[in-house]
Amino acid sequence: MYGFLIAIGSLLLLSIIWMVYRIQTLVSVVKGSDKKIASSSNKINALMFIVFLVGAGGLMFWYSIKEFDNYQLPIASEHGEVTDQLFWITMAVTGFIFIVTHILLFWFPYKYQWKEGRKASFYPDNNKLEVIWTIVPAIVLTVLVIGGWRAWSDITAPAPENSHVVEILGYQFAWEVRYPGMDNTLGEHDYRLTSASNVSGVDFTDKNSLDDFMSPVVVIPKGEPVLFKIRARDVLHSVFAPHMRLKMDAVPGMPTRFWFTPTKTTEEMRRETGNEEFVYEIACTEICGRGHNAMRKEIRVVEPDEFRKWVSEQKPYIVNNPSLVENLPAELKELAEITISEHK
Repeated sequence: MYGFLIAIGSLLLLSIIWMVYRIQTLVSVVKGSDKKIASSSNKINALMFIVFLVGAGGLMFWYSIKEFDNYQLPIASEHGEVTDQLFWITMAVTGFIFIVTHILLFWFPYKYQWKEGRKASFYPDNNKLEVIWTIVPAIVLTVLVIGGWRAWSDITAPAPENSHVVEILGYQFAWEVRYPGMDNTLGEHDYRLTSASNVSGVDFTDKNSLDDFMSPVVVIPKGEPVLFKIRARDVLHSVFAPHMRLKMDAVPGMPTRFWFTPTKTTEEMRRETGNEEFVYEIACTEICGRGHNAMRKEIRVVEPDEFRKWVSEQKPYIVNNPSLVENLPAELKELAEITISEHK
């Protein structure tokens, strides 16, 4: 290890000495020294620009094609098609400009390397060019922004009435998943009610909460709209489901939402990818603390009939935690007892 560090230090020292020598040479030229301005290194440096352009450009294209399947994940939601289309349109526009500008960037030092007697042209301004390269980018960016705004407005707009509601609560360092039961209406919550036995702070004085249930995995039906109601209990988190092209921040005190329609069950995706262990997942994409890497939750996409059967088999939260409803008003406590007895 020490030998490696010594070698690196030696290389850095030699580089510094070489740079000091070059600076002294340039200073002498500026002062009017009769020292030769350009040496053979001028042509070598100019040629190296072209070598770097071809080498680095070829490496970029090779790696992008080779790893395409690793960063272009299969799409598993309806709006994912729109999201990917917007992405690749943006990539085509910005990629074209990137390639053109960098070809020019590396070609110019080679084309206009120093030569005896050559003088630069004085070209102070061109109003027509200024107008063109201001208006054209403005139009292109406006089209891109409007396309993105329309897609964003769609997925954050009120979900269809028949959407299946799922609450995703982020906290350090896990996700809590709550379903509204057979009535498909989530009960209210209050952060002041949060406790070890009521992680989501569910308010059981709201009768809609009595049939709510928790789940260790997010189970959703294929081909039917799903509404994620997202919130955070402590710090900023972010719900990210890459195959669904879903990403939405979980912000303390500011509930967010995202609705989508899954298009492939987990089993279908396993067959498509050839991976029998494949699972959809939710990951947190905010660096929310030391346990950030543990914030992973499985999404299981099933057929609609299987989903309804699964929901009917779930037990409300209060069945296993009856102490949460002990102090309810008489009328609500009676409803809670009926709910508990029906699901035992």
